[in-house]
Formats: sequence, structure tokens, C-alpha cells
Amino acid sequence: MTLYVGFIAFGFYAYHRLHGETIGAYDKSYSGYIENGDIIFQTSKSSQSKAIQLATNSKYSHMGIIYENDGQFYVYEAVQPVKLTPLKEWINRGKNGHYVIKRLKNADQVLNNSTLTKMKQIGEYFKGKPYDIYFEWSDDKIYCSELVWKIYKQAADVEIGQLEKLSDFDLTDDIVKAKMKGRYGDNIPMDEKVISPAAMFNSDKLITIEEK
Repeated sequence: MTLYVGFIAFGFYAYHRLHGETIGAYDKSYSGYIENGDIIFQTSKSSQSKAIQLATNSKYSHMGIIYENDGQFYVYEAVQPVKLTPLKEWINRGKNGHYVIKRLKNADQVLNNSTLTKMKQIGEYFKGKPYDIYFEWSDDKIYCSELVWKIYKQAADVEIGQLEKLSDFDLTDDIVKAKMKGRYGDNIPMDEKVISPAAMFNSDKLITIEEK
């Protein structure tokens, strides 16, 4: 009887572990529930992070898309260059290891296998492209929130976050002014289309899955 119960318990455990790894929800390195296509936010320690935080009135300055591969999670991100980064490495790179994971409210309807495959295919187009320090809305170079926004828009026809212009941001702080001056000189493209991490973080299309 004891052997029989042990066999059933092992079968139950194996099923759920296998099922979790199949849908990208299980990674023994983390206790949280994560799925393919989840969006993760952090406070970057880059030189421009503080300016982004001040301009967008948000503590989050970097983001990416989580994908599962062989039971392990990675973040697809626009840094220098666009690449896949192991999730643990990505988290440790942020300020105080803090992060927030969000998900589409209707992810179970939208992010099917076909859509996720398309997201990865579109992401391949951007892979290896340089980081865009000028925040231009072209595909030649790309920044973090632009990468995530375009992948979701092109693969799932979902627009996460309101598109803005540089002129919509708070550019009054001296730190922001100095960064803008260093990037653009006296010719700041105020009408340039922009999507910020803050706009995506605050989107009502997302729900928070985990915060640490």
C-alpha cells in the first residue's frame, strides 16, 4: 500500500512538473509562477536610468520579455545589442535585485503557441541590433520598451501603453536636461514618437504576477 501511494504521489509530481515546463511556467530557480511572454521590469543601473525615471515619473527604467527554453527562463531585451539574457543574470543586474513581472490580462486567449512563435520570429529580426540612445522610432536601432511594444504589436496586434512624444515627458530636472543636451545638443526632437517603460508598466492591459 505504501509503495502504491508513493507511486501515485510521484506520478502527480512528475505530471505537474512536466506540464509546467511545457508551458513555460516552471523554473526550479524561482518559486513564482512565470509564463512565456510575461513582461519584466526593473530599475537599471545604467548612466541614463535616473534621467528616464525623472522624465517619466517612474522608478522603472528597463524591461524585457520572458521566454522559456528547456525549462530555464531568459529575458529578451534591448541592450547593447538586442539579445537573450538568463533571467537570474538579468535580475541581478538591476538595482537591489528588484523586479516586477506583469502579464496580459487575457494572456490565456492571446498568447497561444502560434502567437508566441510569431513573437520569437519577430524578435529574431531585431536580434543583434544596437541599442538606440536617441529613442528614435525606426528599426535600425532599438531601445528596451520599443522592442517589447513592437513585438507585441506585430505578433499579437496588442498595443501595451500609450505612445507619446518626447515633449510629453518632464524635461525640467537638471539631470534630464544634461542628458538631453549630451544626446541632442540644441536640436531635441520633441515630436519623436516614444514608448516608455512607465507607459507600459501602467497599462491597464497588464496585471502584476510577481514583485520582489
